[in-house]
Order: sequence, then structure tokens, then C-alpha cells
Amino acid sequence: MLDNLKMGRFICEQRKRRSMTQQQLADELGITFQAVSKWENGIVFPNIEILPDLSRILQVTVDDLLRADISDKESLSYGKAGVDIAYSDALKKDMAKLLVSEDARVLNGVGPFAALYDIGFEEMKKPTLILKSEEPGSKQKLAMEYGYTESICHDMVNHLVNDIIVMGAKPLAALDTIVCGKAEKDTINTFVKGIAAACRENDCSLVGGETSIQPQVVQEGTYILTSTIVGIADKSHVIDGSSIAEDDIVLAIASNGLHTNGYSLVRLLMDRYPEIKLERIEGLTFVEQIMKPHLPYYKCLREFFGKDIYHGLAHITGGGIEGNLCRIIPDGLCASIDLSCIETLPVFQFIQEKGNISDREMLATFNCGVGMCVVVPPQYAKRVQAHIGRFYPCYPIGKIKRGEPKVLFHNG
Repeated sequence: MLDNLKMGRFICEQRKRRSMTQQQLADELGITFQAVSKWENGIVFPNIEILPDLSRILQVTVDDLLRADISDKESLSYGKAGVDIAYSDALKKDMAKLLVSEDARVLNGVGPFAALYDIGFEEMKKPTLILKSEEPGSKQKLAMEYGYTESICHDMVNHLVNDIIVMGAKPLAALDTIVCGKAEKDTINTFVKGIAAACRENDCSLVGGETSIQPQVVQEGTYILTSTIVGIADKSHVIDGSSIAEDDIVLAIASNGLHTNGYSLVRLLMDRYPEIKLERIEGLTFVEQIMKPHLPYYKCLREFFGKDIYHGLAHITGGGIEGNLCRIIPDGLCASIDLSCIETLPVFQFIQEKGNISDREMLATFNCGVGMCVVVPPQYAKRVQAHIGRFYPCYPIGKIKRGEPKVLFHNG
């Protein structure tokens, strides 16, 4: 049974041990100092929703607060190991509000051991699941450092979506994993909010995931994000590049910057030349340019899914155009790419100049302005280009020919 006076004395003692006034404690909690005074005088208990934050500030566990005691003989607990179950449960309640979906196929919410999703698609003869896992790479380190916590979630989801739509998939549902040394409520909520919003923008749902608090494995203040997405396509309309033929046209869909690749090199450049962080490129600082979120291409491509118009789609990520386009080119064929046609963005020119980076290294590391390559028969090229152009700049950069290698650059 809870003892008002005992708990009040305990809170007062722990507050004073940390050299805090009632007003300072109240300010940390976002309440009035009169509320703190009432607790310490045993008039009322702290509200249960505030216990996790109160325990964190006083550096005790929620169990310590409820018992109003820290035993002289130290006993081990999960809380003392750095994982407060009550605090984690409070986080889950907040997440549940962010995971509410209007998708009737999502059959449950946060709470059950796993998510349920209805995959009945009567319009498909052979519905085929298309799955992918991804993380935003070392860009997430910069995101935490420069305050792009929610933005990095869009990077991760958009990258995931782009990886499955190249096979003609409709995105259905995503699961996220957040690994951290210490769970900070505002940060976790921002992540979940950002991931859920990015999913909605791509017409899919965040249906659950995992928040793993590992205080003796991951450094406090460090967060590691990953996600898994599930999409679906009719087996007969899966896009795998096998239809690519001689004389097909290669279209480029523009990127808006680095997307989520090449950041280890960029971080090295920033470490060696820290002054570049505030240099301006087209009105934005270098940091603002490199932290633009990865563009999503689902809505500009889906119009022609299932119509056998796309012969191949390649998401341009790590490895650049050559390293990704080659993955869909059939043996015996070559994508001849005219480098003079590529509209290289100023941020890439800036990076190349500042780092004295070779053309070959730039093409192998960055997308250089091409976020997606679309291979279409010549009779559909202008129609596809015009449609995609309503969303993002789209233009021809090459042609499919017979020969080797699978990707050949010229006019570079």
C-alpha cells in the first residue's frame, strides 16, 4: 500500500541530494512548484504518467519511488542495469497514438506480440510479397548531431520504398527497430512520428516494431535505426529487368542531393575541412544541402505498374549508376550512358572540388544527380518522361545496346 508521507519524504530527500529546488524540479517536469510541494508534504501522489520522468530526474527507478526507499544493501534490478520497465511502458503508450492507421488491412495495434495484416488481394492472380530491410547508414550520425531527427526517418522509409518499387511493388506495411543506450522519450517519439508520417506519404502503414534499450552495449545518446518493409505485386508483373531489350531508352529521374549514400566520405571531408559546414550552395548551407531527405519515387512511378511499360527500374544508391543499373541488365546487353546528359547537382560539384575527388570516385560513390533509372521501350519513352516530369525532372541519359560491360560510360 502506498504511503503518501513516506513517498513525499523520499522525493524531498532525492531532490535535495541533487541540489535542486522545488521550482527547478517543477521546471524539469513542466509543472508548478506547488504540485511538487504537495507531493513532498504527503498531500497527493504524483500522477502515474509523470513517474517515469520524475524517476529519471531524481536518478532512481519507478520502483524506488513507489517503495519510497533505496535499500542500504544494494540489490540488483533491471532498472539499475539501465532499463526501466515502467518508463518503457509509458513510451509504448505514446507510440500507440502515433501508430493509429486508417488502413483497414491493419488488424491490430501496439500491444500484441506481432502485427496482423490482411493480404487478400483478389485482383491479383499470384500475389507476391516483396520484402526489404534498410537503415539510413552513417547519415543518421549527422542527423542526430545537427538536429534532423525526424528527417532521417523519411530518409530511411523513402529509401526502403524505392528499393521495392523497382520490382513493381505496392508498399503495404513497415516495421521499425530503434536500438539505443538510453531511451529518451522525446527522441523516441520523434522517430516514431517521423517513420509513421513517411509511411503515410508512401501509402503504407507503420504497423509496429521494436525499441531495444541496451545500456551496456550502445553508448548513451546513440541511436541506431533500421526498418523492414513489405510490398506486394502480381507475380506476372514483377519488374526484374528480364524484359530489357536492345534500343530501350534509359531515363533518369533526378535526385535532390546525396539521398542516403556517400556519407562516410562526406563526414571525412567535414572532419578535415570543418569550415565547409556553413558554406552556401544555392542559398543553403552545406549541412542543409547534405541533410535533404531521400526522395520517394513511388507516386511518380505507380501509374504504369502492371502495364508492362517499365522494362527495368534501378534505384541509384551506394555504387552509383554503374553499381546499381548493372543489377538489372541482362547478359549480352549494355546500358550506354552519356555522362554529358546527366544534370549533376551543385552539391556534388562542391564535394568533388573541396575533396579533390576523381570523376571515377564520384560516380562510384554518389548518385551525382540521378535518383532512379527507368528503362523503357522507345515507343513509351516520351510518355513516361512526361508523366514522371510532373513530379521530378526526368530526361534520357542512355540507350541499351548489345555488348559488354553491362554499363558503359561515354562523353565523361
